[in-house]
Amino acid sequence: MSPPSRRLQTKPVITCLKTFLISYSLIFWFTGVILLGVGVWGKVTLEPFLSLVSEETTNAPYVLIGTGAIIVIFGLFGCFATCRGSPWMLKLYAMFLMVVFLAELVAGVSGFIFRHEIKAKLGHAYEKAVMSYNSTDGGTSHAVDTVQMTLHCCGIKNYADWNNTEYFKQKGIPASCCKVSTNCSPETLKDLDKAKSEVYQPGCFSLVTNTMESNLGIIAGISFGIAFFQLIGIFLACCLSRYITNNQYEMV
Repeated sequence: MSPPSRRLQTKPVITCLKTFLISYSLIFWFTGVILLGVGVWGKVTLEPFLSLVSEETTNAPYVLIGTGAIIVIFGLFGCFATCRGSPWMLKLYAMFLMVVFLAELVAGVSGFIFRHEIKAKLGHAYEKAVMSYNSTDGGTSHAVDTVQMTLHCCGIKNYADWNNTEYFKQKGIPASCCKVSTNCSPETLKDLDKAKSEVYQPGCFSLVTNTMESNLGIIAGISFGIAFFQLIGIFLACCLSRYITNNQYEMV
């Protein structure tokens, strides 16, 4: 058995580590809520763009949603394990934090890499979607409409790009290009000169790629930031588990 003075010196350290780890676990739980929100936001915000490149899409939003939901659960587990002072629970908590660290790192890296590769892929996909546009199609055509109405743009480089499509020969420029829908008659949309003042003139290509890059950049940045935050929890959980184990050993 170790001297009582040494055990008395160890207890304040354990109490201090418990306080820090409980505080960390509560913050960790809150970051889970943030990740969950960012994942849902990314999925909803980027849905029209991702549907254009469904074959080359990124799983980053889904990874964030799943990771965030699990973090919320294990954040509470971390508080429970700390209050109980159970070494094996703390080690399990540290292992989980390591898994979360790796998952968030993968999500951040995939979002960052996809951000730099998006221009060529999305540009080709958007051009293909415009050329095969059909207002009754609920897939890529609906995505084109959503992009044009959301970003206030028309066509690829400008509104005149629609002149090269089969849809223009039948119905003219899509109504989603109109600044004010009530001012766009079928006759106006079939005439590029008349439609010039009624539709958005900037093309969507640069706006789509820039919007996608910036949003994926936000997701990647938040993922990296929260991922390295897990290292603090891993350190605290391992230290507390070690001190509790040593303290129990010294009392024997």
